[in-house]
Amino acid sequence: MRIAILGGDGYCGWATALHLSSKGHSIAIIDNFCRRQWDFELGVQTLTPIRPLPERLAVWQQLTGRTIETFVGDVADYEFLASMISTFRPEAIVHFAEQRSAPYSMIDQKHAVFTQVNNVVGTLNLLFAIRELAPDCHIVKLGTMGEYGTPNIDIEEGFITIEHNGRRDTLPFPKQPGSFYHLSKVHDSHNITFACKIWGLRATDLNQGVVYGTLTDEVQMDEVLINRFDYDEVFGTVLNRFCAQAAIGWPLTVYGKGGQTRGFLDIRDTVRCIELVCLNPAERGEFRVFNQFTEQFSVLELAKLIQTVAREMDIRVEIDHLPDPRVEAEAHYYNAKHSRLADLGLEPHLLSDSLVNSLINIAVRYRDRIDPAMFAPQVNWRVGRNQRRTLSNLRQEPLVVKEPMSL
Repeated sequence: MRIAILGGDGYCGWATALHLSSKGHSIAIIDNFCRRQWDFELGVQTLTPIRPLPERLAVWQQLTGRTIETFVGDVADYEFLASMISTFRPEAIVHFAEQRSAPYSMIDQKHAVFTQVNNVVGTLNLLFAIRELAPDCHIVKLGTMGEYGTPNIDIEEGFITIEHNGRRDTLPFPKQPGSFYHLSKVHDSHNITFACKIWGLRATDLNQGVVYGTLTDEVQMDEVLINRFDYDEVFGTVLNRFCAQAAIGWPLTVYGKGGQTRGFLDIRDTVRCIELVCLNPAERGEFRVFNQFTEQFSVLELAKLIQTVAREMDIRVEIDHLPDPRVEAEAHYYNAKHSRLADLGLEPHLLSDSLVNSLINIAVRYRDRIDPAMFAPQVNWRVGRNQRRTLSNLRQEPLVVKEPMSL
């Protein structure tokens, strides 16, 4: 297949591009490198050193003989996006090209507005471009389990059948997003649903859990191909933060009681899920939703698991509880259905099999690059614009990338 990866220089996009290329698909990466710019803006860096995209792709071609095309530009620019689709002629488009951090979207008014404009407008541009230029192209959209929130009922896969006043209908599952970022994903879902209904487009919304791991079969082929490992408070995940803290003997910082429960999956399962969905596309006019995760853990369960594994490696760490800067339930019911990808053939990797090699060992290997100042929470959901705590390293340049970053 011909598959375009929007945001192909990022964490999920890079691993997906290499995996699909290794399977013989014709791949194009579309990116404007703003994810790299946000690191500069925040004064942080990924734990693993990430090489420029041309260098990465040159090594990939040397190792495999496979070429991945690149289109440098912004999906918020409709003319650029339309030109890419006309030139590459994709059969499927995997859409990772969004600002994906909840804390980033909660820094202040500017970051909230940027997140929603960037994400919603980019997706709208994609929908119109496909309608005009490639109406049979399958949209594979990265959603988030955060769209659902933490309701006190089981979370279904996108839709729920209800009875009300003697009548019965199947409706979109209620959304309770917890940040301006998660709200942008809800808006995306509504816009895609509408476009499929009125224009007959085909789309799959993958409501993904928290992804972990740096290693896939393809990434392991050469050091130059290594993927991101974000552990900072804004773009890092709680699991990555705990592993980085353990690597230097720092206390594991649990927000509040630590009962916050979420779905998790290995990056190897992410790329396999994308492949399965591309090979089994939605029908014309169909909008379908898959919940993309393999296991559930609370934050405290993760901390205790890492503490135990670290001790087996002769690394002793304690667990500290900090006030939760987010507005979220610290103890709640959480049971989300996730059977549709398994029905397509997904065989999941488990965290217990990935924790040491793909996470803790990577953190230990690069621990000289760990900056403990990045652990502390500095973005507070509750404070207003005039009271917010400013990120110590945050520079106040414009957020919108006017020209593609040259790398």
